[in-house]
Amino acid sequence: MAKESAYFKVANLNGRHGVKQLKRELDAIKGVISVSVSPDNQRVAVDFDDTGVSRGRIEESLGKMGFQVTAETSEKHIM
Repeated sequence: MAKESAYFKVANLNGRHGVKQLKRELDAIKGVISVSVSPDNQRVAVDFDDTGVSRGRIEESLGKMGFQVTAETSEKHIM
């Protein structure tokens, strides 16, 4: 397993309901290990197994949920 962390800045992240929905839908993606959402900073952090899902797939899922990603960074972890 190769763990990676992706950090997304999301332009239209607001409301507790939207945050819960976003977290629930990303958690449901096979390969996603954990999701952390910070509405105050408009940031979403996702830890995932990059053998099961890609950063691009996660970003695509955010777009399909109606969230606009304005910036992203990532970090690979050697295990």
